[in-house]
Amino acid sequence: MPTRSEVFTSRWGMLLAMLGMAVGTGNIWRFPRVAASNGGGSFLVAWVVFLLLWSVPLLILEFGMGKATRRGTIGSFVGTVGPKFAWMGAWVAWVATAIMFYYTVVMGWTIRFFAATLGGEIPAAVPGEFWGAFNSSPQAVLFHAIAVGLGVLVVAKGVRGIETAARFLIPSLVVLVVALAVRAVTMPGASEGLAFLFTPDLARLGDAGIWLEALTQNAWDTGAGWGLVLSYAVYMRAREDTALNAFVIGFGNNSMSLLAGIVVLCTIFAVMPEAAGQIVGAGNEGLTFIWVPQLFDRIPAGQFFMALFFLALVFAAWSSLVAMIELASRILIDLGLDRRRAIMIVGSAGFLLGVPSAMRIGIFRNQDWVWGVGLMLSGFFFAFAVLKYGVTKWRETFINTPHSDVRIGKWWDWAVRLVMIEAVVLMVWWLWQAGGENFLAPETWTLLSPYNVGSVLIQWAVVLLVLLLANRWLANRIAAARGEAAAPGDRGGRG
Repeated sequence: MPTRSEVFTSRWGMLLAMLGMAVGTGNIWRFPRVAASNGGGSFLVAWVVFLLLWSVPLLILEFGMGKATRRGTIGSFVGTVGPKFAWMGAWVAWVATAIMFYYTVVMGWTIRFFAATLGGEIPAAVPGEFWGAFNSSPQAVLFHAIAVGLGVLVVAKGVRGIETAARFLIPSLVVLVVALAVRAVTMPGASEGLAFLFTPDLARLGDAGIWLEALTQNAWDTGAGWGLVLSYAVYMRAREDTALNAFVIGFGNNSMSLLAGIVVLCTIFAVMPEAAGQIVGAGNEGLTFIWVPQLFDRIPAGQFFMALFFLALVFAAWSSLVAMIELASRILIDLGLDRRRAIMIVGSAGFLLGVPSAMRIGIFRNQDWVWGVGLMLSGFFFAFAVLKYGVTKWRETFINTPHSDVRIGKWWDWAVRLVMIEAVVLMVWWLWQAGGENFLAPETWTLLSPYNVGSVLIQWAVVLLVLLLANRWLANRIAAARGEAAAPGDRGGRG
């Protein structure tokens, strides 16, 4: 149980920290591109539906699980569904940590481009010239190291450090993005971007691909099912509500995505409508680091607004990275390490294991693909834990507590069951997209391709095998660290 100094001082501080966890680069660079590529307004309809059918149910689940057990993901699974399932909690922790290894690289990119904006190095005369010279270079490793250092600096100060950073980063991020959105919508031609983003084509709602992309975006940009909310919920005050907070985080996160969509799409339609298809099809890195400088170069005071854009990206990346480092550190603390040593190990591993992604963009894309899809399995494991425990029993034990502001009804029971189905559908769909008719071909089963089936399943199999073999050790370490008797078998759901 955290001490008085190890809890958030207020709901406001906690919510800001949680929003910082949820709002990341995926909101600012991925959402506009995916929304534009999938029909704009039609995508938004499906996206809002899955906010309620994936993100919010999982956020509620994680809030309740972390607050009740006061442990990280491994300890939470052990404490609710028994020691035989420590490996599931370890999978959730590993996936979020594996994402951290290359997310520091992304934050390094944003820092470098913010500095380049201030120094007038971008936009370059040739689109993509600066990006091409920077990525996969020793300089990218340097900025990756700076990002790791900034993340560790915050987490090293404990929950109060996380809360203090969030109180600065998130309001600043909101101000920056709102300022960019106001500038974007006041440009001539911006109304076409707004119409595209907010006008649904009802005929396109029959396209299953749009719904699957909308579900994927919710899985990737809200932080639901990552274990990050759970890790922060460990530090919630005893009388804090869970359900209302989950709705605030979900809708607050998606509001930031909408603002980012307005910024990017209105700017595109205002200054380069003839290249809209090329820009949104350039991928996350291409949109952000190649085309954004070109877009802002064409508007009055463009260098100033470009600096605001990249500073917003730095803040978004930083606040999310802090949550990932805290999650990994919390796991080591639960296993018996003191906080200082745990953070030193996570920071060192984060730097060393992020270097390959900094040095080679192909490795970055491979890891983003493998562990991005891995988040779907994490969501499945969370839903499985609830079903094993008993859905209604879970809701009444961990969610509808005496201090709840909002009582959650039976709709949540069905939503959690649906999460399991959604997770399976997403995993199958993404793997089929990568393999298709060549699913069994040898080239589909290589280890480090940026986008194929083998790179996912082979790496998953290795990690899952290691975690299954380590399951008893993990469960016993968790028990020993809490002064409990080691449990050799499954004691089932907690009564």
